[in-house]
Amino acid sequence: MTKSISKPVVVIPNLNGGDELLAAIASLVTQSLEPYIIVVDNASTDDSITKLEKQYPEIEIIKHSKNRGYAGGVNPGFQRAIELGATYAAPFNDDAIADKHWLRQLVACLDANPKVGSACCKVVTADHERLDSTGDYYTNWGLPYPRGRREYDLKKYDIQTEIFAASGAASLYRVKALKQVGLFDEDFFAYYEDVDLGFRLQLGGWKAAFVPSSVVYHHIGMTSGRIKGLTTRQTMKNLPLLWAKNVPKQYLWTVGWRLFLAQIMFLGRATTRGQFWPAFKGALAACYLIIKKIPERHRIQKNRKVADSYIWNMLIHDLPPNARALRTLRKNWWRLTGKGVHE
Repeated sequence: MTKSISKPVVVIPNLNGGDELLAAIASLVTQSLEPYIIVVDNASTDDSITKLEKQYPEIEIIKHSKNRGYAGGVNPGFQRAIELGATYAAPFNDDAIADKHWLRQLVACLDANPKVGSACCKVVTADHERLDSTGDYYTNWGLPYPRGRREYDLKKYDIQTEIFAASGAASLYRVKALKQVGLFDEDFFAYYEDVDLGFRLQLGGWKAAFVPSSVVYHHIGMTSGRIKGLTTRQTMKNLPLLWAKNVPKQYLWTVGWRLFLAQIMFLGRATTRGQFWPAFKGALAACYLIIKKIPERHRIQKNRKVADSYIWNMLIHDLPPNARALRTLRKNWWRLTGKGVHE
């Protein structure tokens, strides 16, 4: 029988992380609250794991024979945290650097708030100049977005507050909550799997918190940039999947028609950028997965602990700040019809 541990578990999914992985590890081993670190390698072809084993032989490594994406790269670490009897588990990007008190501040939040199932930190760009995320939000257009992305005022959101979902870049989850609602959905592979988990936690009656005193620095897009067309394909695949699994029945159509319009525009934009095939393949995969997920949706909705109105009030009733093309389309529609469509 495995002996339980008192340390929070930090899980790093790695794909050819190189020196960035070692830098991420260095920022974790010097934390003011010591974590138990697990690296899950997604069949890297560089020497990052060889270097890791030499420099940090005490770190637990789980090796995959193929790339299982971000979700598949974190879940084995989460499962290991459950086996170890850990109270908390945190995913951490292989291209992020943690402030010395990053983990301590997140643990303090969850310790003090037993109804909070996840806590996220302030994610700042690697150059320390802009925000990357202060928590994820979900809109009534079916479009998630990270609050504060690309904003230069690093102190703008410096109040601990409730959010919709914790960002997967560097957040802390209560293991009890994960055991209730499940881990990351590996059909997402990468992108929005954190919002999906956050949505399920909300449906399960768990709160999410943003802790501004907890900070990490992140190289934006470094991981996704290693695979051509990944962002386009995953966006087209995962946005409909996120909607189909989690949005309460009462609001499926209200959110769904807006999301369909957004997907059409995304497809057109991808085509102009020479990425029609990744986008088209993503849309086809979404159709298949929506059908596959019908039983799972039934379980999620059957076991939820909150009312439809609670979820509706948690949504942002507007477009994401960076949805400029959709905002222009909506403005023209209002001008043409003399009425608004956003609620």
